[in-house]
Order: sequence, then structure tokens, then C-alpha cells
Amino acid sequence: MLKLIGFDGDDTLWHSEGYYREASARFTDIIGRYVDVGDVQVQASMLATERRNLKLFGYGAKGMTLSMVETAIAVTEGSISAADIHALVEIGKTVLQHPVELLPGVREAVAAVAEHHEVVLITKGDLFHQEKKVAQSGMADLFHRIEIVSEKDVTTYRRVLSEFSLQPVQFAMVGNSLRSDIEPVIRLGGWGVHMPYHVTWEHELENGLGEADAPRMLTVDMPSAIPVAIAQLAERAMSLA
Repeated sequence: MLKLIGFDGDDTLWHSEGYYREASARFTDIIGRYVDVGDVQVQASMLATERRNLKLFGYGAKGMTLSMVETAIAVTEGSISAADIHALVEIGKTVLQHPVELLPGVREAVAAVAEHHEVVLITKGDLFHQEKKVAQSGMADLFHRIEIVSEKDVTTYRRVLSEFSLQPVQFAMVGNSLRSDIEPVIRLGGWGVHMPYHVTWEHELENGLGEADAPRMLTVDMPSAIPVAIAQLAERAMSLA
């Protein structure tokens, strides 16, 4: 049966992507002082720069800020002012300081799951920023363990399961990202509960899941549905025992 349930942090427990979208809009406004943002495809350039920099800067607001500065210099051919470069840095600081607002009912949902299973938080991003979010969320007490990782892939999940001395079939992951939260776990032989967020970073939309993976995952539309979904997956896991 299922023994360990993992929960994602950003946009699963608390709101996050909306703040990045606001930052992106402010970035575009600044760049619009120098170029036609429609013709230059600023957002596409920004996404390409962020992807290229992931292995250097990792995920999170700090990497986004450095990528904004790099993109701004590139698309304006170096004409952007020092004042506007400073404004981009301030946008990044704003994202790092945003309040932690839980999704409605998510604490109750995690607590309900924790009555029957060990639960672990597995979140990726900047260490300091994620530690701050966890502390401000008031949810740390619910988790048996908190993992802040640089990437959520098969290697990461395999390590976590090994440290718990569990097989993949005994693990389910709850999250909003098919790419990071669901697909790697299913590839290992685990289970997934997908709870889509109303906005998702383009990078996280890419995944290789297909119809053959459908039996190993369920989709819910709100936190209150998570405990029932976990119970259903537990029944499926039992049938394989």
C-alpha cells in the first residue's frame, strides 16, 4: 500500500506563479520603452534565456532576475539605462518578498492525508526563498521531512525513496506540474495526483505523459479532493501487491 505521500510547494500549497507573472508584465513594460515588444518577441527571448540559465542559476526569483537583466541587455542591444537595470533588480526583490498565501483548504487536506500516511514536502527553487516560504506557511509541522532540491527528476525521487527504504509503488506525489511532480514519479513506478494551477510557467508544461500513464495518476481541481484521490490510488496500489 502507499506509505509515503509527497507534496509540492509552489502553486500546490501556496500561491507563487502569479507573482512571477506580475514580474514578467513589469519587465515587458520596461523593455517596451526601448523596443516594440511585439516584434522582438521579448517573452520568447526571456523564456529561452531562463531555460539556458537553469543549470547555472537554478529555479526561482534570483535566476529569473539575472535572466531578465541578460535578456534586457540583449534585446535592447545594450541601450537599456542603468536606472532600468536597477528597476529589474527591484522587481526580483519584490518576488522574493511576496507574502505566502496558502491555497484554500490545503492545510486541512495535508493534515487529512497525514492521518494515514507519512508526508514529505519536496519543493525546488532557491534554498533561502523556499526555506522562508516553508517557515511562513505554518505547515512545517505536518511534514515528516522537508526536501528543498535543485531539480525534481527521477534521480531526486529515487534518492528520497531510497532514504525512506521504500519502493516506488509505495509512493505518490501531489503537485501542479506534470513535468516535475508527476512524470518522474510515474516513470519510477509510483503514483501521482495532479492538481493544475490556473497559470503555469511554460517550461513546466512540457512532459511526456500519455494514455498508458493514466491509471497511475488522478487529477483533482481543489485541495479538498486530495485525500480522496490518495485513497483511490492506495486501492490501486494494493491491487498490485
